Amino acid sequence: MTTAKRDEKRQMKSASRLYAVQALFQMESSGQTIESVTREFETHRFGATYDEGEFAEGDVDHFRAVVASAVNWQAKIDQMTDRALVVTWPIDRIDPVLRALFRAAGAELVDMVTPPKVAITEYVDVAKAFFPDGKEPKFVNAVLDHMAREAKPEAF
Repeated sequence: MTTAKRDEKRQMKSASRLYAVQALFQMESSGQTIESVTREFETHRFGATYDEGEFAEGDVDHFRAVVASAVNWQAKIDQMTDRALVVTWPIDRIDPVLRALFRAAGAELVDMVTPPKVAITEYVDVAKAFFPDGKEPKFVNAVLDHMAREAKPEAF
């Protein structure tokens, strides 16, 4: 595989992670089913062009896998997130975008072959996209590091 092809595949996976966080947020806030949200994203977001700009092309298979794993493993992921957070700050009290981000990242840590350090880096970048001027990316890094060490201790 050429370097350009590898870079393109990596960018598509990165876009699919951002879309997965958005889809999980949308599911929680609107009550939509996984089927309707994934269909909407695949039809109206992946590679679409609108007045406000162009959406990146994403890796549809990776997007589906992250969203499905996040939904299937949500209870376990939320428990891991709770353990990584301060006891007085449970997951249901954090920003819903961060909650969706932790669920998407947790899906990759719990149920997928993504190396933990890759998952952490990728989702810290997603946090930077949503919170470019805040402290959230550092917070995300700390929480995901804790979750990754619990989910895949052999990787550290």
